[in-house]
Amino acid sequence: MTPDQFYFNALPQAQGGLSHVARFHLSDQARLFKQTGPALVKKNVMTLRIAYFVNQYPKVSHSFIRREILALERQGIEVQRIALRGWDAELVDREDHAEQTRTQYVLRQGTLPLVMAMLRVCVASPGRFFSALSLTLRIGWRADRPMMIYLIYLAEACCVLPWLREQGACHLHAHFGTNPAAVAMLVHSLGGPSFSFTVHGPEEFDKPQFISLGEKIRRSVFVIAVSSFGRSQLYRWVEHAHWPKVKEVHCGLDPEFYAVAPASVPDVPRLVCVGRLCEQKGQLLLVEAAHRLAQKGIGFELVLAGDGEMRAEVERLIRQYALEDQVRITGWISSDQVREEILAARGLVLPSFAEGLPVVIMEAMALRRPVLTTYVAGIPELVRHGETGWLFPAGSVDELAAAMDTFLATPVDVLERMAETGYRLVLERHSIDTEAVKLAVYFREACIDGASSA
Repeated sequence: MTPDQFYFNALPQAQGGLSHVARFHLSDQARLFKQTGPALVKKNVMTLRIAYFVNQYPKVSHSFIRREILALERQGIEVQRIALRGWDAELVDREDHAEQTRTQYVLRQGTLPLVMAMLRVCVASPGRFFSALSLTLRIGWRADRPMMIYLIYLAEACCVLPWLREQGACHLHAHFGTNPAAVAMLVHSLGGPSFSFTVHGPEEFDKPQFISLGEKIRRSVFVIAVSSFGRSQLYRWVEHAHWPKVKEVHCGLDPEFYAVAPASVPDVPRLVCVGRLCEQKGQLLLVEAAHRLAQKGIGFELVLAGDGEMRAEVERLIRQYALEDQVRITGWISSDQVREEILAARGLVLPSFAEGLPVVIMEAMALRRPVLTTYVAGIPELVRHGETGWLFPAGSVDELAAAMDTFLATPVDVLERMAETGYRLVLERHSIDTEAVKLAVYFREACIDGASSA
């Protein structure tokens, strides 16, 4: 059997056959086959076991992580779930309830197990422990959080390390470049497996120096950016020699979410905004724009689907402008309820001030609804002004109100043509199974390279 034949047989196929992504990486995998031999490739490709590390999992606003893990498992990869917290989270999705039972939680038993884990690692591998401690002090010194927080990260890494060894994980992947990536880096420094992480933004882009983003990239095997914009931001904080480590893999949509009969754009003046009620999503500006529409006598309905730390402030502004009859806040809702809210609306509006590339935009386009949103981060890579929706400058209530006014006045047949264009575009760019094939290739390379260098 040739290397190419072996790789085609070894790589589980995504739905609809082997994607162009897998074919693109075929030559690299054939090279690894020649270097390491078929036995090693078979061991690491066919029965690959990796671990995912997240700050909180499952979480209502992190359904994209769940979709990614399940898609990787459809690719034949075993995924060990590890999170700091989330065992007592209030969940609305049945899939999240199932994920909760599959996840190991670092902080569930309190402080004592962390202290004991540190002592065990220190006694068993003092050289590696003090090397990791040195790294902890170095990154903690530059941080905007107290040094004690970084020492806790080290304790968490000492706790995670034996879990990975017990399960035989050959690679650790963290979601978000903040504390999850820091813990993953420290696990590797303690003698654990190679690590990688996904950067979403905007938190990582707001304070890259304080979170030692460059150090994490240098020590990682690869880093995932969810958009081209995100990739460019990572380039800013690491030397050119490390740029090839930065890969672009999109967040993906589960076909079950949008595998519904196409629903026509309703002829009702309703907009929905889906997202956590927080400063970066811009819901206060959205209420200001809604007030301007009401002052002009324009009929509309606005649904704020979500919850968050700014709910009370948003509710106060709604009452101040007497918009209770036009604006409704749902609180946290399930994925199925999100889908129903989007389908019941004429379009999605998301006036974000800072973003990575919001998954809800993908969801709305996959459900054939136009999108009104801002020229921020990776959003213009997906939303095309005048073709799939409206783009307007972030932070401008005038531009937001004008976009909403124009949208509400646009005939339904025009909106449906835009929606169909968006549907085709998002399925081309954001299929979860296609994106999982990309990730699977990177994980397999990491594990094979790690095994061959061991």
